[in-house]
Amino acid sequence: MTDGHLFNNITLGGRGGTNPGQMKMYSGGVLWKRQGGGKAIEVDKADIMGVTWMKVPRTNQLGVRIKDGLYYKFTGFRDQDLATLTTFFQNTCGITPEEKQLSVSGRNWGEIDLNGNMLTFSVGSKQAFEVSLADVSQTQLQGKNDVILEFHVDDTTGANEKDSLMEISFHIPNSNTQFVGDENHPPAQVFRDKIMSMADVGPGGEDAVVTFDGIAILTPRGRYSVELHLSFLRLQGQANDFKIQYSSVVRLFLLPKSNQPHTFVVISLDPPIRKGQTLYPHIVMQFETDYVVQSTLSLSEDLYNSKYKDKLEPSYKGLIHDVFTTILRGLSGAKVTKPGKFRSCQDGYAVKSSLKAEDGILYPLEKSFFFLPKPPTLILHEEIDYVEFERHAAGGSNMHYFDLLIRLKTEQEHLFRNIQRNEYHNLFDFISAKGLKIMNLGGVQTTDGVAAVLRDDVDDAVDPHLERIRNEAGGEESDEEDSDFVADEDDGGSPTDDSGEDDSDGSGSDDEKEKPSKKESKKDPSSKPSTSKRKSKDGDEDGKKKKQKKKKDPNAPKRALSGFMFFSQMERENVKKTNPGISFTEVGKVLGEKWKKMSAEEKEPHEAKARADKKRYKDEISGYKNPQPTNVDSGNESDSA
Repeated sequence: MTDGHLFNNITLGGRGGTNPGQMKMYSGGVLWKRQGGGKAIEVDKADIMGVTWMKVPRTNQLGVRIKDGLYYKFTGFRDQDLATLTTFFQNTCGITPEEKQLSVSGRNWGEIDLNGNMLTFSVGSKQAFEVSLADVSQTQLQGKNDVILEFHVDDTTGANEKDSLMEISFHIPNSNTQFVGDENHPPAQVFRDKIMSMADVGPGGEDAVVTFDGIAILTPRGRYSVELHLSFLRLQGQANDFKIQYSSVVRLFLLPKSNQPHTFVVISLDPPIRKGQTLYPHIVMQFETDYVVQSTLSLSEDLYNSKYKDKLEPSYKGLIHDVFTTILRGLSGAKVTKPGKFRSCQDGYAVKSSLKAEDGILYPLEKSFFFLPKPPTLILHEEIDYVEFERHAAGGSNMHYFDLLIRLKTEQEHLFRNIQRNEYHNLFDFISAKGLKIMNLGGVQTTDGVAAVLRDDVDDAVDPHLERIRNEAGGEESDEEDSDFVADEDDGGSPTDDSGEDDSDGSGSDDEKEKPSKKESKKDPSSKPSTSKRKSKDGDEDGKKKKQKKKKDPNAPKRALSGFMFFSQMERENVKKTNPGISFTEVGKVLGEKWKKMSAEEKEPHEAKARADKKRYKDEISGYKNPQPTNVDSGNESDSA
């Protein structure tokens, strides 16, 4: 890049575990983004107060300290990166990274350094460990010489880590010269008082600033009392009790529901909270839209004037969802996202759809799409490879719905089904304005052109999503297996189809509409006349006979494999050896997770094989003379072009 430097596979350390991501250093400062989306850390160059560099086991660590006392630790740099980083910080911030050494002696007798909100324990001149005082929940003086630091036990800490730090005990003898005291205040007492002043703990530190009782939470489902504290929020229900550090809060979403008496407030977390074996990256709350509350904050005058005067008011009166998000934003520092310019045909902020057989609403936001209430699915625009507008899988001669496919750069796909036809133009205009790539039959990019794919009279249109499933099912699978798989997809039907509404216009029953032959219904007297009858795949005109299985032509070229398929062929046996007795399904899941975590550079050898194989397939298919497979595969080629 011309402006700055990029570093891949850089992890951000913290109590929530280590998160891999990408780091960019540019003229404005430092930006770190978690791999796969989620947490992002952006530090302006004017806020950087100090930089440290330290060699740690197998790699190197960069420490960045900013004005408000926060300290970020980034790990994963190479030895040769030091020269680049030193030049960058010298030219951009006027700061030279301070090199530190890690103590590996194993001794536990040393010195304590308190700087900002960090406590550093050093043995000699080398650092043994560091802890953030923002994570300290309480301190105790045991005897005259021992001080115990207790750390927050929150539900986000344990999401990514099997073990977490609970407490540390320091022994400070009376001969200590760093924390000088007297007979009534020994050095250990002086040290404890110092910690309390820097960590904001002590009497009243655990009292809630404000409490909202009886809040309905959709994920994790239940009714909770929500307490907002100085450094964490607590969800207390009859069966569950969650304690969540504000440092885990990535963003807040305030999303009204169209023509409904409720408003969503979503708290996005990184790392997520855990309930049993289920992780919840989004807390979805539902407030009554017109409910008014009056709340007074439980903050001392000194604390309010010193830390929160510019962020909060002493008391609030207003709609409950506005009051809640305002107070939570002031305490956590998280940003709030509200609906942008998109409007639906009902003058709302979202469109009704379904995802994974669950009904919900899809919010097109300025920088993302958000499907609620469950499964809550956040898709950032920057993660999207392309979108496709598709005919509704249920078929029928008079369709009331269409589907929207969103494919990510990680090759993961989200299919939002059962969107009403009258929402098409609003969605198309919004997606086009955002500059997102729209892939459809023939590569048409105009609103009228893509709409032709969804029209009732385009009988021979191919569903690109189903065609892709056929194409990516694997070169060694037969055509009849592909056909059966697609038929099962269609037979599943639409979980939200209103059969009563559809039958009222004479378009036929649900069973007839969901046949994979996609023929026109003969029961609709108003249907358009056709000059030729459309046959089903088995050659039967009415499509009611059982579909015959077709034999695969032995002369047909082998289909091209994707980069993921080449990767799977190479790694499958390794996964089986590493996990003895693992099932076929679990092998696929493990391979999928590995592929998802790989960088673009790591994927490139496999993608190169895929490109070569695709060229081979195109060359072979051009000389293939069998007319039936040629028609099917040429459709696939036009779809992928």
